[in-house]
Amino acid sequence: MRPRVSTAQSQEPRTTRRRAPIAITIGIVGALVVAFFVFAGIYADIRWYDQLGFLEVLTTEWITRIVLFFVGFIAMALPVWLSIQIAYRTRPVYAKLNSQLDRYQEIFEPLRRLAMYGIPAVLGIFAGVSTASRWDSVLAWLNRTPFGAVDPQFQFDIGFYVFELPFYRSIVGFASAVVLLSGLLVIATNYLYGAIRVSGREVVISKAARIQIAITAGLYLLLQAVSIWFDQYATVTETGSLITGASYTDVYATIPGRQILSVIAAVVAVLFLITAILGRWRLPLVGAVLLIVSSLLIGSLYPWVVQRFQVDPSARALEAPYIDRNIDETRDAFGVADIEEIPYEAKTDAEPGALRADAGTTASIRLMDPAVISPAFRQLEQFRQYYQFPEMLDVDRYQIDGESQDTVVAIRDLNLEGLNDAQTWFNSHLVYTHGYGLVAAAGNQRSSDGQPVFLESGIPSSGTLPEFEPRVYFGENSPEYSIVGAPEGAPPIELDYPAGGEGEPQQTTFTGDGGPVLDNVFTKLVYALKFQSEQIFLSDQVSNESQILYDRNPIERVQKVAPYLTLDSDTYPSVVDGRVVWIVDGYTLSDQYPYSNKVSYSEAISDSEAVQQPLAFDEVNYIRNSVKATVDAYDGTVTLYAWDEEDPILQTWQKVFPNALKDMSEMSGELMSHVRYPADLFKMQRAVLGRYHVTDPVTFYSREDAWTTPLDPTQSAATSFLQPPYYLTMQMPGQEAPTYSIYSTFIPEARGSASRNVLRGYLAVDSDAGSTDGERAEGYGKLRLLSLPEDDNVPGPGQVQNTFNSDPTVSQSLNLLKQGQSDVINGNLLTVPVGGGLLYVQPVYVQSTGETSYPLLQKVLVAFGDEIAFQDTLDEALNVLFGGDSGAAAGDEEVEPTTPDGGEPPAEGETPTTTDTELQSLLNRARQAIEDKQQALQDGDWVAYGAADAELAEIISELIVLADDGASTTDTPSTDAPATEEPSNG
Repeated sequence: MRPRVSTAQSQEPRTTRRRAPIAITIGIVGALVVAFFVFAGIYADIRWYDQLGFLEVLTTEWITRIVLFFVGFIAMALPVWLSIQIAYRTRPVYAKLNSQLDRYQEIFEPLRRLAMYGIPAVLGIFAGVSTASRWDSVLAWLNRTPFGAVDPQFQFDIGFYVFELPFYRSIVGFASAVVLLSGLLVIATNYLYGAIRVSGREVVISKAARIQIAITAGLYLLLQAVSIWFDQYATVTETGSLITGASYTDVYATIPGRQILSVIAAVVAVLFLITAILGRWRLPLVGAVLLIVSSLLIGSLYPWVVQRFQVDPSARALEAPYIDRNIDETRDAFGVADIEEIPYEAKTDAEPGALRADAGTTASIRLMDPAVISPAFRQLEQFRQYYQFPEMLDVDRYQIDGESQDTVVAIRDLNLEGLNDAQTWFNSHLVYTHGYGLVAAAGNQRSSDGQPVFLESGIPSSGTLPEFEPRVYFGENSPEYSIVGAPEGAPPIELDYPAGGEGEPQQTTFTGDGGPVLDNVFTKLVYALKFQSEQIFLSDQVSNESQILYDRNPIERVQKVAPYLTLDSDTYPSVVDGRVVWIVDGYTLSDQYPYSNKVSYSEAISDSEAVQQPLAFDEVNYIRNSVKATVDAYDGTVTLYAWDEEDPILQTWQKVFPNALKDMSEMSGELMSHVRYPADLFKMQRAVLGRYHVTDPVTFYSREDAWTTPLDPTQSAATSFLQPPYYLTMQMPGQEAPTYSIYSTFIPEARGSASRNVLRGYLAVDSDAGSTDGERAEGYGKLRLLSLPEDDNVPGPGQVQNTFNSDPTVSQSLNLLKQGQSDVINGNLLTVPVGGGLLYVQPVYVQSTGETSYPLLQKVLVAFGDEIAFQDTLDEALNVLFGGDSGAAAGDEEVEPTTPDGGEPPAEGETPTTTDTELQSLLNRARQAIEDKQQALQDGDWVAYGAADAELAEIISELIVLADDGASTTDTPSTDAPATEEPSNG
């Protein structure tokens, strides 16, 4: 009889057979969906780069990555696969295995084929991904450009260290990893199949296994010999305890030691290759032990002995030549070798008329602090809740009535969060698409009530700047994406700008070429997937003429089209040739410049205005401002200009992307007038010059004249933010006229618990590139360092701020300003080299505590030497400070001073405010006369003592006269008839 099969048993195979096609179908569909998402991202990138005109950048990077992936995959997978295959095919046929290995083989054998192909494939994928990530270094090596200068130790071109040595060392490192992994897998395979047997203390290795292991070990040691040989060259780029670069111990111990170790490793490698033939392991094993011992003795112990017993006792003399190398190469690498150092005997006596020769600088001193007045811009120029201004405004300059005018500028950008519950998809992406207008205020002026004086403002924009396209589709705070454009004749739906009064809002339609066109169903689907919004695909307002604008931040756009650049942390808007453009500075960096000191990029550029995150490689020792880039605020056009055409790194990337950059000669004169010396580069250079302004190796070694950037005195004592550099129009010693510049100060480097906050250096660089088409001004980039003598204790920013805060007169006035729930805000403390000394200027703002309040400039603090003044205007404060007449007018000269309680200026017949001015001036003179008397008494100089005493007596007489005049003016009754009071209307 045939056995009966139950229904459940018969149906189970059928169910399994039915489910198999379903599972396969689901898997295929899932794979297709994933593939389509990947393809959608690739397609969107291609459309974006192609629309912008930089498709070559994307394709070059992708092709290089793909090629390198396969190179890395094959270079890893093939040797590993061959090693495993050879070990398996040459295994002993009748090997006696122990029971444990028998169990291992039983477990492994069903997976053997998968493992023999899967392990190399997995390792190959990892290697391919790692290799592909180094696409930039490979392209730089293939297109390398010589620097035209050699290192002082090996006399190789610097390009060898920047482009070649890192590439060669990475190749050797990769090959070593391949051989090492292959060797480990060979040993594992031979052990698993009995070619290597361990019996007690005896290790038995078959002939085939011996040959394969010996050859693998020999190859590995040959690679290590090459690696050690390359390591000797790396000594000139490594950072030691004293300098970056090869020091005395490196030159006389480390470098020779590495050469010897390289030869020993090569000899041991040959011994392993001989063992593959002869079959004797004693010589290579002894050689390997010798190599280990030699690496300890020659590579570690001998350099330590030389350093401890030869160098340390006479370090200053022995290290001097190498410190000298480090100083020269560091100054070259950071572009400060041609700095002009000017000894500056700064005056500390505020004499009348001292600023007469610096009238141009005095008139340009900036009073509007871009870090403080953003709330004033918001309250006075925002107009609608869906607009915004950045917290930190920018500084620029324009030609107004034929004269250069420093300005504080900002873009009125979108703020979609201001729409509140009206923030629908339609409004956020189709209606509110762009910001509107650039707002500019005079940097050196204020209104009578302390508000900024706007040079360009309002909606629509109006003012003294050249006419320009005010719509800002590409800004620092633009929406993630906007869909713009419409068929011809279609009614506009984008909000252009709100109308004033009861008028209707103005609508517009984007007419530029700013983003990929959504000209078919497939493209709409791609972008719907990219932004995960079905509305892009379904909305009837998205037509075939629509464009999608995204990646709109100027720095982000430049970074995508120039991935080889490191960009300045701050971009700023300017009106150039009738358009608002964002100007972005691009740097080429390296950390492989021989003998150049390495500086943390993120630490150097961080200050009280912004703290930067570390870069992928943060320690750099070479920097050039190689590219000036612009981003059109209307259509997003990115233009890259080769600014430093002599930079070998930039020349290398120009070979890689020959059509990406334009020549500087194509820059318009108006654009040239707005580019500036970039702040981040200046911060890097000041970080370097804190130590490397010293060019004498002996002085450098002792660090007796090391400087540092002072902390920002306007911040709380609990913080450690550096004072940022400031842009000012000023005339430095050695210049014939005031020039737009950026400056910073130096104080002594801290020793022990604190540093003396006295001024030791003043660094400034000419930031004006001129206004000639394609031609950089001759003085642009000229670094000048005012070096103050050690015995001249000119107060630093911290001391001056402390003097301001502790002065009784100033404190009393500030307490009056704080009445009525108001906050007093100290603006940036500026240091200006005028009057033969250094003038400190600090605007003081008052802001009420209400939600809609904004800071108003009410007072100005000034200091020169040990004397200070605190008045309503800078012009008045300078006159008080310099004995009643500074000799020059400030930018706020025409502002009427106010009374202490903020009322109207005094009427005719009342005591004029000039009485207070004269009184403060006389008191300053009296204080100086008293100090002169005390000093003369200490010195025993009776002639000087008599002169100071006579000066003090004259000042007292003038004070008595001034007091009598004030009393008579106040006490004398008026002979005029009293004014008739008008009846009140209510």
